[in-house]
Amino acid sequence: MASPTVAIVGSGPSGCYLAQALRKAWPDAEISVLDRLPVPYGLVRYGVAPDHPGTKAVTRQFDRLFERENIRFVGNLEIGRDLALDELRGACDVVVLATGLYGDRRLGVPGDDLERVHGAGRLTRFFNDHPDEVGLAPRFGQRTAIVGNGNVAIDLLRLLAKSADEFAGSDISETVLAHLAGERPQTIHIVGRSPAMLAKFDTVMLRELGKLRDVTFALGEGALLHAEEGDAAKLGALRELLERPVTGARQVVFHFGWEPERVHGASGVEGIAFVRQGGERLELAVDSVLTAIGFAEDAGGALRRDSLSGAVAELDAGCLDHGLYCAGWYRRGPRGTIPENRADARRVADAIIQAVSDGRLTVGKPGFASLGAAFAGPRVAYEGWKRIDAFELEQAPADRQRRKIRTISDMLRIAQP
Repeated sequence: MASPTVAIVGSGPSGCYLAQALRKAWPDAEISVLDRLPVPYGLVRYGVAPDHPGTKAVTRQFDRLFERENIRFVGNLEIGRDLALDELRGACDVVVLATGLYGDRRLGVPGDDLERVHGAGRLTRFFNDHPDEVGLAPRFGQRTAIVGNGNVAIDLLRLLAKSADEFAGSDISETVLAHLAGERPQTIHIVGRSPAMLAKFDTVMLRELGKLRDVTFALGEGALLHAEEGDAAKLGALRELLERPVTGARQVVFHFGWEPERVHGASGVEGIAFVRQGGERLELAVDSVLTAIGFAEDAGGALRRDSLSGAVAELDAGCLDHGLYCAGWYRRGPRGTIPENRADARRVADAIIQAVSDGRLTVGKPGFASLGAAFAGPRVAYEGWKRIDAFELEQAPADRQRRKIRTISDMLRIAQP
C-alpha cells in the first residue's frame, strides 16, 4: 500500500495531537500541519491565559513532532483564501479540519450588541497579542460584569484583578499591561446560571484567586453555599475566598443562579439585568459586560462545518465527507481541556486509520508536491517559526517568558533566514 498523504488544517492542540497519532501508525506517511498564521500552536499560544505558562509548556512536546517526526509545518497559509479546500483535497488522501471555534457565543438577549460588550475569546486573544486583535482597545470602566461561571470566566476575572507586578513570569506584553493600567475595574461581578454547587469552574482555579493581592471577595444577595449535590472542595475554596479579610481596593462579587435578561444602555453598556425562577430580579449598574458562555463558528468563515458535511458524514468518528475529517472543538463543540483534545484527536485518528485499513478510503494522491502555485506567497516553515520563537525569547523583559511579535508582517520578516 502506498503511504497516505495527510494535511491537517490547524496547528493547535487537536491538530498536533492528531499528527502525533497518525505518525505513530504511519511512519512513512507525508503529514503536513497548516496554519493561517505564520506561527503554530493556536489555542495554546493565543487561547491559554498569559499568566499560565505551565499550561503553555505543552508546546515543547509539539516541537518534537516537527523536529524529530518528519512532520511539515506550513504557516501563513489560509485554506479558503490562499488555497481552496477542494485543491487541498485533490492533493491529499486525508484532510482534517482542526481549526477550533473562533467566534464568541452571544448572550442572546436585547442589548448584547452594545459597545463595551466583549466576548471572552476576543479578549483572551487581546491579552495574548494575537495579530487579529492588535487594534482592539477594550473599555471596561470602573464596574464590569462577567457572565459565565466556568474556567474562562475565572481567567477573565483574574486577569482584570491582577496588578502589573503580579504578571511576573507570564508572557503578557507591556502594551497590554499599559492598556490595563487605565482600564482595571474596581468592582467585578461574576454571574452564572448555575447554583454555586454546580458551577463549572475548577477548584484549583478558585484557589489561584486566593493568591491575588488587594482584592476582596463577596457573595451576592441570595446566593447559597451548600454541598448536598455539588463539589464540597470547590465550595470550600469559595468559602475561603469569602472569609479573607476585607482589605482590598478592588472587589469581586459572585452571583449564582441568574439568567441574563437584558443589557441596558443607549450607545454603550450602562447596566445588565438578570432573572431567576420565581420572578426575582438582579440589576447591576456596570460599564461593561464580558461574556464567557462558550464559543461558536465564525459566521463569515470559509470552513463552516454544516456546509462541508457530505452524504457519508459520521460526526462521531470525525468524518465530514470522503477523505475529509474534523477534530477538536471544530468537531464536538467548545467542550474540554487540552488533555481532552488529545483523547478526541486519537479517536479521530483511529477512525482515519481504520478507514484506510479496510479500504473505505483509498490512498495514492500526490501530496504537497502537486500544489506548487499555492506556495508562491510568503509561507513559513518550521525553521522560520524557530527564528520567530528565538527572537521573542531574546526580546523578553527579565520578568517575562517572551515578548510576542504582534503583527503578521513582522513575523514574516523575522522568519526569513
